[in-house]
Amino acid sequence: MNHTLDIKKSGKPINEAEKALIMIHGRGGSAQDILSLSQHLNVEDYALLAPQATNGTWYPFSFIAPVEQNEPWLSSAIETIEKTVKTALDAEIKAENIYFFGFSQGACLTLEFLARNAQKFGGAVAIIGGVIGDKINRENYKGDFAQTPIFLGTSNPDFHVPVERVYATANILKEMNADVTEKVYANFGHSINQEEIELANKLVFK
Repeated sequence: MNHTLDIKKSGKPINEAEKALIMIHGRGGSAQDILSLSQHLNVEDYALLAPQATNGTWYPFSFIAPVEQNEPWLSSAIETIEKTVKTALDAEIKAENIYFFGFSQGACLTLEFLARNAQKFGGAVAIIGGVIGDKINRENYKGDFAQTPIFLGTSNPDFHVPVERVYATANILKEMNADVTEKVYANFGHSINQEEIELANKLVFK
């Protein structure tokens, strides 16, 4: 199964905006759900782009399942992010003014895309996620983030995302010259908390 490109838009019209925020929803979520979060972020003058996963899921199995089990959905999902970024670039928004926000399955997808395509972006927020695969294939990850700020927030424990994978992801991003902040909340559960929103605004959407 491949995803049909369906980008929901909000915020400032893309041809008038200097910055874009790409928002990636979680499993069973929707583009509209994640767009509604933007009202809590300092992104008033950004164009907002949220691709919708076909059938509400980016890939069928856990993000730490063997990669081949999640194909061809996973490759198609990464391509969807690439096309969403291209939409912003085609509107003459520079890569350094493109930002990302992902939650859960969307956070995993965001981090996997970024690690495969490291360059100077505006910044990224990934709540409860890590790079994808049963084993980390470091050879997939190339480039230099040039101190792009990236905030990782998670709960320990989390039913879907082991905290060890969040730490491992943070280390990879740091090796690739990202300015990484990680925050682990004890027993918070699989959701986004107010402090994470405040840190996102302070560190990334400043």
